[in-house]
Amino acid sequence: MGTISKMEKNPEKEPVRPSGSSMDRRIEAKRFPTRTSLTVLIGSLLIALAIWFVFFSPGGRSLTIACNRLMVSPVASGIFEDTIPLRARIAPLKTVYLDAMQGGRVEEILAEDGGMVTQGQALLRLSNSDLQLSVMSTESRVMEQLNSMRDQELRLEQNRLGHKRTLVEVGYQIRRLQREINRNEELLAKGHAAQSNYDDLVDELQYYRDRRSVTLESQTSDERLMANQLAFFTDNTAVMEQNLSFARQSLEELNVRAPVAGKLSGFNMEIGQRVERGMRIGQVDNANEFKLVANIDEFYLARVDLEQAVVFEREGREYRLQLSKIYPNVEQGQFEVDIQFSGDTPADLRRGQTIQAKLTLGDATEALLIPNGSFFQDTGGKWIFVVSPDGSTAVKRPVKLGRRNTRFIEVLDGLEVGEQVITSPYSGFRDVDRLALNKTGTP
Repeated sequence: MGTISKMEKNPEKEPVRPSGSSMDRRIEAKRFPTRTSLTVLIGSLLIALAIWFVFFSPGGRSLTIACNRLMVSPVASGIFEDTIPLRARIAPLKTVYLDAMQGGRVEEILAEDGGMVTQGQALLRLSNSDLQLSVMSTESRVMEQLNSMRDQELRLEQNRLGHKRTLVEVGYQIRRLQREINRNEELLAKGHAAQSNYDDLVDELQYYRDRRSVTLESQTSDERLMANQLAFFTDNTAVMEQNLSFARQSLEELNVRAPVAGKLSGFNMEIGQRVERGMRIGQVDNANEFKLVANIDEFYLARVDLEQAVVFEREGREYRLQLSKIYPNVEQGQFEVDIQFSGDTPADLRRGQTIQAKLTLGDATEALLIPNGSFFQDTGGKWIFVVSPDGSTAVKRPVKLGRRNTRFIEVLDGLEVGEQVITSPYSGFRDVDRLALNKTGTP
């Protein structure tokens, strides 16, 4: 029998391991259950799908918004009154401006600002020493030229009279010599006169006849030239006299007078004040007749025309007017129009008062209408948010809008009767294509 080992003697005792082996332990990898992993994957896909739908779907971006922040209005059929409101001011029907025709120093003020004046009434007296000296010099030159022309006319007249005296003298000599020759012919025939004396008379007669011919020719030429010179002098005299009158009128213009009767305004002058030539010193307004002046948005420039009707109410009475003038210049997005009364005028109108009026652009017609809202400024009338039938969403839709008044906008295409649209401002969601409407009041 062999020797029994220690292991056999102690079968339950573990074998001896090297030093430190008792501290090590084998760890097995843990695994998630298959069901949990699938749930996480599906959730991630749903979140990714939601993000794609919001930001990259064909419908565009969406936004959730509380219903109480929006104004929802119905699309309805009704009568569209093609009118726009006007805020007009009262102005005189006619205004004549006062401009200084000559510059100078204010010497005397003869009227008060705001007072009534009559036509031709003196308002202001100016002084201008330079103008006075200039007028005196001009007057002196004009008088010298007028005197020179008078001297020329006098010389021409004297020359004409000289020709007449010469012709009278020559005619007398011709008649006298003709009688002498006739007598000498009879005496010569009887032998009682000398031939030489007769020949001298004949020669002298021929001399005077030639002299008369030359004088007549000279007279004809001088009369033609004199007629031209007289016409020239007459024209120059008229021009010189006109210049003299203009020079004197320049002095008279130092006295400023009212061009028409009316109410003087803007006339703020002081003694000693220097007034430049052409300077506006005031205006005279028609005190009894008025017009309305209004500014209209340039959007309506193509639709506003002369003689269109305007009405306004005052103390329960309606007054009718019509457009009389359109100023096409656009300033700060508006143009100006003049409106005249076509009937009675209120008795208590005052210049500068403001009146609320209504301008009719066209006839009232049956149309599809939506309320006029602030959305129009954000969209330009090219699109609008249309609310779904269940009121849960609103989608951007292109539309075609037409005329506008203070209450309604005419719908030409894109909407139907009974649909609901958002007419409040779009300033917070102009770049959004779909709105999710939260009826609880919180986004």
